[in-house]
Amino acid sequence: MDVGERSSRFAALGDPVRLAIVDDLAASDRAPGELARRHGLATNLLAHHLSVLEDTGLVERLISSGDRRRRYVRLRHDALREMKIGVAAPAGPVLFVCTHNSARSQLAAAAWNAVATSPASSAGTHPADRVHPGAVAAAKRAGLDLSHARPRHLDDVDVTSSLVVTVCDRAHEELAPGPKWLHWSIADPVDDATPAAFDSALAEAQSRIRTLTGGQDE
Repeated sequence: MDVGERSSRFAALGDPVRLAIVDDLAASDRAPGELARRHGLATNLLAHHLSVLEDTGLVERLISSGDRRRRYVRLRHDALREMKIGVAAPAGPVLFVCTHNSARSQLAAAAWNAVATSPASSAGTHPADRVHPGAVAAAKRAGLDLSHARPRHLDDVDVTSSLVVTVCDRAHEELAPGPKWLHWSIADPVDDATPAAFDSALAEAQSRIRTLTGGQDE
């Protein structure tokens, strides 16, 4: 990144509202309406702040893979490598949730357990019979082990004692997220089912975990 690009990003974050939005997005993807409510902003003012952040490459907008009428705002975590913007890692356990608990949530939990001191587990709203072989293979390529992992139903897990992170738009939109739940909009690698798709999902989870735990991208 050249000096001009760095300068524009720091200038964008010179506004306390935009800095608060970026801090918020460092932990969780948010719908625009959710951001407006959380930061007490009128719709037109939020649109202005998001345009500034998007123009400087700090955030991006995406269509929900669940309810395709919905939109999410996502932080570009690679843009924060040297900026150290984020939140402190939770002290307690973390629960990653997706629909089938066969890929994204399993990969995220394994990635979290490899680097964080607080334990992570995973569950699904409609669990599959097994962890997808593509997820097992992607974990193995990254030095993680999912060979003994099994999908679990969310109803069989105590969500009250964990920080819940939904990693699937469909699960996030199906559930009634608590005020402290986080959401990471990660594309379902099963839709593509190529090794690259599973590697990409894992890499996205790892990037978000580094942001949340204060780690650095390599």
